[in-house]
Amino acid sequence: MYDVRLAREEEPALEVSDLKAWYGDSQALFGVNLRVRPGEVIGLVGRNGAGKTTILRAVMGLLSRQTGRVSVHGRDAQALRPSERARLGIGYCPEERAIFASLTVSENLALPPTVAADAMTEEEILSLFPNLKIRRREFGGRLSGGEQQMLAIGRILRTGARTLLLDEPTEGLAPVIVRQIEKMLIALKQRGYTIVLVEQNLGFVLRLADRVVAIECGADVAQCDAADAAQAERQLARHLSV
Repeated sequence: MYDVRLAREEEPALEVSDLKAWYGDSQALFGVNLRVRPGEVIGLVGRNGAGKTTILRAVMGLLSRQTGRVSVHGRDAQALRPSERARLGIGYCPEERAIFASLTVSENLALPPTVAADAMTEEEILSLFPNLKIRRREFGGRLSGGEQQMLAIGRILRTGARTLLLDEPTEGLAPVIVRQIEKMLIALKQRGYTIVLVEQNLGFVLRLADRVVAIECGADVAQCDAADAAQAERQLARHLSV
């Protein structure tokens, strides 16, 4: 088991260098470069089909053909299988959530293997998601879309992963649920979690992220500090407009 706490502070939590990837014969990424510091929240924004989800999938090693370098806390992960990358302390929450509909909330949370000694307990996770605490004995298939999203994120936290890759966590959710997820992510940020967030909702990203990176045509084309939301919106506008 890899202890991320032993990684040197100067090492990035996640580094991607000249990352290229293909779906069959179609190239989807064209040399992406990202460097994410421990405890930093990075937002990846861009039009549909720009390559944002592909970056997360490539970081986890889920594509059959990719080149470049992916390192997690200073360790080269490019040759590792997805399960081995997960054991470096990195967790991926896909857009489709992929919870087990026939298992209860508690059973879903009990499934993931532990990759770090300080993994959150079920009770700690349920305290972050009061909706799930009320429905802990409910089957996953009976949860609302927002509750399924909470469960998918909670399942990653149960592993002990400290670097989280979240793909469109607010898509299709009611505003009240979006606010709950935002509150939860702020709490994780305050606890020092590293988060790479793919999200269409720029306002949501700017309230959470330290930096925002624009992805266009499979490449990182611009980035800006998220502290000044108005300036960030101006800088990113041409990469987001239809």
